[in-house]
Amino acid sequence: MNITDIRDLSIKVEGNIANAFVSFAEHDISLVAIVSDVVRNGKPLVGYAFDSIGRFAQGGILRERMIPRLRRAKPESLLSDDGKLFDPARVLATIMRNEKPAGHGDRAAAAAAIELAVWDLNAKILDVPAHVLISQAFGVKGKPDGIEVYAAGGYYYEDGQRTLEDELKEYAAMGFTSFKMKIGGASLKQDLARIESALKVVDGDGSRLSVDANGRFDLKTALAYAEAIAPFKLRWYEEIGDPLDYELNRRVAEVYAGRIATGENLFSTQDVKNLALYGGMRRGLDYFQVDPGLSYGLTEFGATIAMLEEQGFDRAQVHPHGGHMINLHIAAGLGLGGCEAYPGVFQPFGGYAPECGIGGGTVRPTEAPGFGLEQKRELAPWLEKIIA
Repeated sequence: MNITDIRDLSIKVEGNIANAFVSFAEHDISLVAIVSDVVRNGKPLVGYAFDSIGRFAQGGILRERMIPRLRRAKPESLLSDDGKLFDPARVLATIMRNEKPAGHGDRAAAAAAIELAVWDLNAKILDVPAHVLISQAFGVKGKPDGIEVYAAGGYYYEDGQRTLEDELKEYAAMGFTSFKMKIGGASLKQDLARIESALKVVDGDGSRLSVDANGRFDLKTALAYAEAIAPFKLRWYEEIGDPLDYELNRRVAEVYAGRIATGENLFSTQDVKNLALYGGMRRGLDYFQVDPGLSYGLTEFGATIAMLEEQGFDRAQVHPHGGHMINLHIAAGLGLGGCEAYPGVFQPFGGYAPECGIGGGTVRPTEAPGFGLEQKRELAPWLEKIIA
């Protein structure tokens, strides 16, 4: 069994939206295809994956460093002990050869795209959905019948053509019952008015609405927002300050009784351990939003969850950032607390295929082999293009 080709493609994200820190109008994402010599129905099986949403494509890192290392590897060195599957951990070790510790950044996302494509390929070799393979590989029950989901949106739309309330109503019509909106891109007064508008969609129930500052705030502003939003009893207050400012996070946690969520911009198990140890994260309350597609893939992500459990946190406190098909399978396969959805933005990657069951605040992965990316209508043409 062998990898016969590996390709990457940088794809521009559709949409002209912004959060408190960045405009996504210039963002792109790396799509990876791993072609094998395993033939099914007259065609070689191909594993597909992409890094994740919110960074830039890593074409240079992939083409100049990681893909050449994989091509030079001996085929048997990439296989599981029984030779029946490709070993994601061995593939990860191969593409990370000669890389120094730390300094994670964009290389963590580049490595993740390759490592996750191996999981997609293995699931297709076994002819099972990725969440089934993931549950078996990590020895957990998983949640194949559905996992809690929320619709992420509430951006600062530069064209101003629709209101925040209109946007969330559209998501509600799709079957979502919980939502997330952006803050920090306007004044505190303006953001409070936006929150009050969003609460109309959930009948004033703050437990169904989260706010996300995308790391914008300094300590003074973070505390001012914490005090102002406390009466709303929101579902969570997300990524309050710089992702590596654990002291700021701890200071807010000391005075804010509500839930805090953060971690989407931490790219290694060690970084998340530092957050758990020094960031004031509270057991049984706060959420870790580490994104496998931005942090070396599922092998590293599994180690991160094991570390959190060793520190006394529950995997139900893990809600991966990302809002796409890959993280849906990971969250369901590992039995995590929930996952994110991008139903209206970040195409062709964001959101789920029509075959996914959405309703009652939960989402269910499809039964297609692998991550089911081929069922994502907006993404399917790009999957065809990358192997053409």
